[in-house]
Amino acid sequence: MGIVTADIAVSLDGFAAGPNQSLENPLGERGVERLHTWMFEYRDAHVEEIAAITAAGAYVMGRNMFGPVRGDWPAEGDTFGDWRGWWGDDPPYHAPVFVLTHYEHEPIPMEGGTTFEFVTEGIHAATDLARAAAGEADVAIAGGAETLNQALWAGIVDELRLHVVPLTLGAGERVFDRVPSLQLELLRSRVTPEVAHLTYRVVR
Repeated sequence: MGIVTADIAVSLDGFAAGPNQSLENPLGERGVERLHTWMFEYRDAHVEEIAAITAAGAYVMGRNMFGPVRGDWPAEGDTFGDWRGWWGDDPPYHAPVFVLTHYEHEPIPMEGGTTFEFVTEGIHAATDLARAAAGEADVAIAGGAETLNQALWAGIVDELRLHVVPLTLGAGERVFDRVPSLQLELLRSRVTPEVAHLTYRVVR
């Protein structure tokens, strides 16, 4: 069986998303898109780290990461009633993605092997389903910050990969917020002008 990994890009002050997420600002306000410049504008310099993010056999993500919809899922024909994620018809996961939500939703099959499954029973149930789907492959906690914090609190994460970008945001969704004390062992590090890649084992 594989391990449970988690990748997240964070500012120097620990924020993975800015305030006021919306359709126009998927990751919130305050220039938070700069957290991911290294993945897109400098992709060739970070090939190994980007490949590792999408190498899992199944994923767990929060509803806020899946889209801007809050509360009950809108009916077909309403605004966001046909929402299928931020990533177009062929999302980068190419594996089952289990989305945490308080509201039931039918699975959404996409091109390339991605299927969004919606789980209302919490982080443990979603991770168990992801493990079963992944088989011998790893399971990845795909984000956002609140879902990662839940997984850290629950003791689910085996390997944490922080991608620390040299800027501060001052507000938003913070990694490690309300998470009990953790002991982390540094496994790998690589620093570029755009980002510091830090991989930790969560010591139990």
